[in-house]
Amino acid sequence: MNKDLEVGIVGAGIQGVSNALFLQKKGFNVTIFDRDNPGSQAASYGNAGHFSPYASLSLNRTDVLADVPAMLLSSSGPLALKWNYVPKMIPWFIKFIMNTTKSKMMHTAKNMHQILDLALPAYDELFEEIDLEDLVENKGILYIWNDKDLKSRELEIKVRDELGVKQQLVSKKEIHDLEPKIKPFYHGGVYYPYARHARNPKKILLKLFDLFLKKGGKFLKSNIETIKFDDQKPILKTNLEEFKFDKIIIACGAFSKKLTDKLDEKIPLETERGYHIHFKNCDNLLNRPVIFSNRGFGITPMEQGLRVVGTVEFGGLNNPPSKSRIENLINNAKFMLGDLPHHEDEWLGFRPTLPDFLPVMGPSKNHKNVFYCFGHHHLGWTLGPISGKIVSGMIAQENTNLNLEPYSSIRFN
Repeated sequence: MNKDLEVGIVGAGIQGVSNALFLQKKGFNVTIFDRDNPGSQAASYGNAGHFSPYASLSLNRTDVLADVPAMLLSSSGPLALKWNYVPKMIPWFIKFIMNTTKSKMMHTAKNMHQILDLALPAYDELFEEIDLEDLVENKGILYIWNDKDLKSRELEIKVRDELGVKQQLVSKKEIHDLEPKIKPFYHGGVYYPYARHARNPKKILLKLFDLFLKKGGKFLKSNIETIKFDDQKPILKTNLEEFKFDKIIIACGAFSKKLTDKLDEKIPLETERGYHIHFKNCDNLLNRPVIFSNRGFGITPMEQGLRVVGTVEFGGLNNPPSKSRIENLINNAKFMLGDLPHHEDEWLGFRPTLPDFLPVMGPSKNHKNVFYCFGHHHLGWTLGPISGKIVSGMIAQENTNLNLEPYSSIRFN
């Protein structure tokens, strides 16, 4: 039924490629545009590699605001600001504060849980069609903390319990049994045994992208500068050419705002800057990803070695990387594991984040043939395929038993 309909997608990361593959399953002809090749240095390359279906509680928590000053002042803390960016952050931050009430926190948690619960089955649909080799490991994900009691963790544990998230509280001995090479600074933790991790996110993305091409998909390495319309049909415009489609999807992560602004839809998308480094030939030190909650960083064993990821830095798309954030990751990794070789591969990436910590998925307020799929903050990798399945279903006008209203861009207007 959809074989003559053309869909253009802006963005060749996990969101764009997942949308493309599910659209192909429904019979659409799909072209992906990106200014870089798939698997380049963007977020789908440099992320932590976690498949995190449990992560329904986001940063808009009732207990976060009181901790912000201490986090900013701590050299080992998870939060940082580029002070020249503060004036631009103020409107977003005000909206964020308005979303830290208990009712707003639970609204976000429930609606994140709704899609996170479907995240792994959506991946499995796509993984059935590729040779994964040994690129995904099913060893769970472990969170640890050094508080002597559970008080500072009570909220997240309680909310996840209320949502029906399976979680396993673990003692010091159980943590040691799971990860014997971590220094014993911890007092407790929580283990998600059904979670997975990628040994190499870039290779997985490229395998999915190759599948898209084998199914007849097209890719054009072009920077989309603006969007025009011809009788409601969208036209993607580069500096040299124009491409007309029946429908388009904007799925270019933190860069999506440049296009939505031109559509006169003021979506408050901000950028959380995240960093990673590698310690080569050290992946044998951990069996699975480990996140140290107090300092907001994690370490994932990958093909490239140990990938240390973390920090939330607000500084926009144009500020240079912060050497202090890299030093923060190095020091935290050594705090957890002791002596490590010299690090390699310093990387900065951009997480697209909205003040209510829900993604935007669905049609534009102003243009019925333009669809959005961005704003997944720390969970873009986890939510790629389920987001693609949802948005492709909207385009195909399929019925769903999901409540999709919370993800609409209309909530900001």
